[in-house]
Order: sequence, then structure tokens, then C-alpha cells
Amino acid sequence: MMQILKNNSGRASRLFALMLAFALASCATRSTSLTPDQVAAVLSAPDRSVADKDNDSRRKAREMLAFIDARPGMRVLDMGSGGGYTAELLARVAGAGGKVYAHNSPYFMENLIKDRFAQRLKSYPGNNLMLSVQPFESPLPADVAKGSVDLVTFLFVYHDLGWAGADRAQVNRAVFDALKPGGYYVLADHSGRPGTGITESKSLHRVEEALLRREVEAAGFKLVAEGGFLRNPADPRDKSVFKPVQPNDEFVLKFQKP
Repeated sequence: MMQILKNNSGRASRLFALMLAFALASCATRSTSLTPDQVAAVLSAPDRSVADKDNDSRRKAREMLAFIDARPGMRVLDMGSGGGYTAELLARVAGAGGKVYAHNSPYFMENLIKDRFAQRLKSYPGNNLMLSVQPFESPLPADVAKGSVDLVTFLFVYHDLGWAGADRAQVNRAVFDALKPGGYYVLADHSGRPGTGITESKSLHRVEEALLRREVEAAGFKLVAEGGFLRNPADPRDKSVFKPVQPNDEFVLKFQKP
């Protein structure tokens, strides 16, 4: 009996995935944003892990996906992907006709990520998610052409470029070169106090929003939208984001390549 239930559950999960893929494919044909119901369907997919679903509330996944506005068929680069939580969500949105390159630097893979992304790939049901282990300054796999990416996301990792000693100007130029004209660059990070720049990237894991904006715009991007759904003015921004007394103040910005 348990085996029958397990088999039925597996068939139901596959059927749900097929139905969701069909719905997203229809959306792709219309070249429109996902509806709130479609975003909810992505998040509630029965084959997502319990751990990921538990993270959705804290990460405000519904609001973040709506702001990012990934669409079926897109080619997406997820910078500093970590264990792949966001990359998998974007891959589910992009669907079979799209592709998501989940980037991690060699240092991050060896010292921080280890086998976590490999474990995700084992459980992810699609074949449109791949890992790109490259320096931050050249994040795309060698066989992916410049100017072929529709969307780049860089969530809560830009500050790490400071303590990691990355060439941030080159990182932003590489993102600019990777994107198609009109493509979008979405960044989110933990907000630092005015005047701190990126000096507290290792101690507090924060970056000053004004600094990030200047650096991204210097690469040729134009700011087109700001998301306020992770803001918290009550955060004094003088403590590590890993030991918050209250929710961290976090900014979300969308830039566009002209």
C-alpha cells in the first residue's frame, strides 16, 4: 500500500510539473510577466524541497520573483548563486525553453559551497540549470556567447566582492557584456551605513547602497526600479546581518543595459 501511495505521489508530482510547464510556456508565447497565480504555482510546486519552502517567507520569495520578472524562455545568469536556492526558482520560471547559469567562484565552491549545489542538481527535475564555476570577473561559461543573456541576478553577495578582493569594476563590465541590449541586472544586498562603502563587507556583511549604485552605473547601466519590500528603517545597520536584533535593512535594485 505504501509503495502504491509513493508511486501515485510521484505521478502526481510529475503531472503538476507538466501542467506548470504548459502554463509557463503559454505565458512565454505571450512574452508577458508571470501572473501572481503563476508565481504562487512555482513556489508551491510539490517537488521543491521543504528547506527551500521554509526559506520563502524569510526571503520574501513571492515579492522577489515578481520584482525580478524572469520569464519563460529566458537565459539567466545568477551571480554568487551559493547553494542554488534562487537559481532553481529562476530555472523553474525559465522552463524547458530557457537556461539558468548558476555562478560561483572557485574559492566559494571549495570553501563555502562544497557539495551543496551538486546535491541540488540531483533533486532538481529539470535539465535547464547548470553550474558555472568561474571568477567573479568572468562569470559566464566559456561556451556561452557574450550578449546572449536576458537577465542577471546578484543577490546578497555583492558585498562579498569587497573582502574577496574582486575587481568590482571588471565584474560589472562582465555583466554588462553578458547581457543583451535591454537586458536587466537585479541586485539585492544588506544595507550599510552612509560613508562605510564596502569596508564592512567581512565584519558585518553589508555594503553601502550608494556605493553599489555608483559602481554599477559606472559600467553603463541605468537604474530603472527599486524594491522596498525588504527595507527596515529600524535597523541601525551597525551589527552583523547574521545576528540581527530586528530584520535587516536590505535594498533591491534593478538596472538595465541600454
